[in-house]
Amino acid sequence: MAKSERAKAFEAKQKAEARAEKERKRNSTNPADWGRWRQLVETYKMTAKHDKALPWLMVAGFVVPFVLLLVAGILMDQWLIWGLLGLSAGFLGAMALFAWRARRAVYTRYEGQAGSGEVALQMLPKKWVSDPVIAVTKNMDVVHRTLGPGGLILIGEGEPGRLKPLLLSEKRKHEQVSYGVEVKTIQMGRAAGQVPLDQLANHIKKMPKVLTPAKIGEVRQRLRALDAMRPKAPIPKGPISMKGARSAMRGR
Repeated sequence: MAKSERAKAFEAKQKAEARAEKERKRNSTNPADWGRWRQLVETYKMTAKHDKALPWLMVAGFVVPFVLLLVAGILMDQWLIWGLLGLSAGFLGAMALFAWRARRAVYTRYEGQAGSGEVALQMLPKKWVSDPVIAVTKNMDVVHRTLGPGGLILIGEGEPGRLKPLLLSEKRKHEQVSYGVEVKTIQMGRAAGQVPLDQLANHIKKMPKVLTPAKIGEVRQRLRALDAMRPKAPIPKGPISMKGARSAMRGR
């Protein structure tokens, strides 16, 4: 009897913990705790707040392909099949416009803030391994790092005059552990020779493929040794963590 009571008490405790965890996630402001639907809703709210045209563009993105395919179906006397196809195409069109405007809103919101390069790095595919803010100065000049098929890349953001020696110093440190892998540097900004925040992810993705997955893993291990030898850089206050919403930003 006592054993049965202990089992019931344990079961009741598990249920209570499960309910408490569900309630915590429901009230959480951390995107990592949100489900896919809430991620989309919160991303929509954030975007629509700064982009008043978003609802109308999404309506147009749905209605135009739906109407075109429905009319085509009526003309071919197959309105049901083409109507269903139009619904799918309309949904995809609306979501594509949503993803495009959401990315644009995020870049607009965070451009110019210290550490904003992290937003662009989170838009890269999973085959890229990014480490935001590996170095930062008291003036909030920042260096990020990403490693992927296009190579080992250091991204600097800040005042160009101060940023140049900081990037050069970081490049030398990385060359000591990269063993023949070229260390490339990029300066963020809108001046000549710089890459704007909203173009950074595409700029990196278009770089020629020079590293295999095996080589990426090898270089990654060496970078861990380098990072272990340096003091942890203080993260600048600015860009939010986009972990929960980045799938929506990528259009997935």
